[in-house]
Amino acid sequence: MTGGVTIGQAAEFAGVTVKTIRHYHKHGLIDEPRRDSSGYRRYGSADLLRLIQIRTLAAAGVPLAEIGAILDADPDRFAAALVDVERRLNERIDELIARRDTLRRLATGDRALLPDRVLAKLDRAAADFGFTPDDVTMAREGLVLIRALVPEGFDDYISRVERALDDPRYVSLIKRMWCAAEWEPDDPRVDELATALADHYLAHPSLLPIPAGLQARTDGAIRYSLLAHHGQEQKPAWARLNELFEARMRSAGIDLP
Repeated sequence: MTGGVTIGQAAEFAGVTVKTIRHYHKHGLIDEPRRDSSGYRRYGSADLLRLIQIRTLAAAGVPLAEIGAILDADPDRFAAALVDVERRLNERIDELIARRDTLRRLATGDRALLPDRVLAKLDRAAADFGFTPDDVTMAREGLVLIRALVPEGFDDYISRVERALDDPRYVSLIKRMWCAAEWEPDDPRVDELATALADHYLAHPSLLPIPAGLQARTDGAIRYSLLAHHGQEQKPAWARLNELFEARMRSAGIDLP
């Protein structure tokens, strides 16, 4: 066998397939050996060593496009290249771990879509506000929409709401608003609550960062509408409450989108 081995034998010895070797040839990672008198390409020991090196680097995660330069580099450049590959692999590992964690959180619903600090508040909503499981789900959906539609203002909005929850008046209004979901749209309490909500927000304008954050957007009206009308299809009283609330805010000079 001094003339070398066939491609099939080389593939077997190197632990790859014939198709893989041809793929390496196509990418210029290893030169195609000359053919013998019978027309067969013969792979020598140097070729076999090269195949093993390529296979090992590829299995370690080195992109094929980089393997040739790495194998042809001097020892210092070879070591530096491997360090860079390791760094990128670690980044990829971190990304995959994050994806795995997201999948685990999604197994319990859409909890992966909100920060832990928000989820903690929602988990206590039943005890603090008397929310039903459906109420908590709708509140979580609303916060997911806020985070998606006004991402740059979400953290600030949450911080302001957290501070506002220390105000018994604000908490009372929130509880009444959720109770209103079960009222009839023409219930006089809807009008009273709209006035009370408008008065409170006008007295505490820091609780209105969402409309302000949409003013500079060309599609601000669309985003605001998606937020303002979430859940109203199933809760007609909320639609009426929101209509009255917005009318009072606009009449007070608040520029809603």
